[in-house]
Amino acid sequence: MGMNTNDLSKLNETELIRIERDIARKYMDKLSIPMVIWPILNITCWLALWPLVMTGMVPLWIAFPIALVNITLSYLPSHEAQHDIYARPGQKLRWLNEAIGHISVLPLAYGYRALRLTHLEHHKHTNKPGLDPDQIFNNSKTLLGNIWTNIKSFQPGSEGAASYRSCLARIGTPETERALLEQVGISLLHMAILFVCAYHGKALEAVLLWWLPLKMAVIYIRVYLSWLPHFPGNQVGRYKDTRAFKSWGGVWSSLGMTAHIVHHLHPRIPLDKTPAALRELYPILQARKSPLV
Repeated sequence: MGMNTNDLSKLNETELIRIERDIARKYMDKLSIPMVIWPILNITCWLALWPLVMTGMVPLWIAFPIALVNITLSYLPSHEAQHDIYARPGQKLRWLNEAIGHISVLPLAYGYRALRLTHLEHHKHTNKPGLDPDQIFNNSKTLLGNIWTNIKSFQPGSEGAASYRSCLARIGTPETERALLEQVGISLLHMAILFVCAYHGKALEAVLLWWLPLKMAVIYIRVYLSWLPHFPGNQVGRYKDTRAFKSWGGVWSSLGMTAHIVHHLHPRIPLDKTPAALRELYPILQARKSPLV
């Protein structure tokens, strides 16, 4: 951008906002082809593992890490759809937005509607106890503490599970009722598939192709998409409630979340464009004393 914080200190609030929005607009309203290809290849690969393993064409020890990667990668395309990034209501490609939203999270055994409704509440009330459904996962003091919170959330009566249920109940619209019914149906189908596999002597295949990688993927996703971007989880305000951070293997080891602050500021920037947007927005965020690395 050619500006530093000294240059920006001379500008008033209106001018800062204008520059920030001009930068953000450069990355919006363009269909990201990589983000379309991603969910198609990912779900195809995961589904293909089942017949390949069941027929003995691919060993289970090879399929397990592939399934783990597939399930870990399954949430983010739906996340794009939750923010109407593929297409907004009324646009020609709206069907693509909704299709990716629903289909991409099937390996997570979660419904798109429930995810979308609770995630939008997270954006409205980031880090606010009782309002942000993710806040219970974001205020852990340590990584191990966050992992333990996630493990406990797998129990139906846990605080983590209750956080999402109460969020949907608080919204209280016909769409939330539909989301709950949809989630119940998906959960029952998930358990039925695992049961049928076990009944036919394929319990280990079901565990390593779906049950275990699902649990591991959820923990990884919540660490990188929820805890690290919002740590310490008690700051509120547009430029304070989310941060930039460094990841062990670069931006994509965090699933692109090292630039998550850009997503909270401008949610309709595609995931694969957020690192470039952060580089341009960095001086403005420094001037606003945002939590950056």
